Amino acid sequence: MTDTQHCPACGALNQCTLADPRSATQPCWCFGASIDPAVLQALPAELRNKACLCPRCAAVEDQLAHAAAPSNGKNR
Repeated sequence: MTDTQHCPACGALNQCTLADPRSATQPCWCFGASIDPAVLQALPAELRNKACLCPRCAAVEDQLAHAAAPSNGKNR
């Protein structure tokens, strides 16, 4: 049985809102991130499509930080 709340690559909490019953109605962080398909292909086949990667293993930490940064209005 796969633990859907932990990253299949490193075992850390994956921050997946869909795997947590308390937040399952909210979209997961990965819905707004671009994950390189090569990162997913690097997982063993038996671990793919079972649980979300954590942001670090998905190599999207910079994308998430940029998306969370407040806009200063200069780009409008």
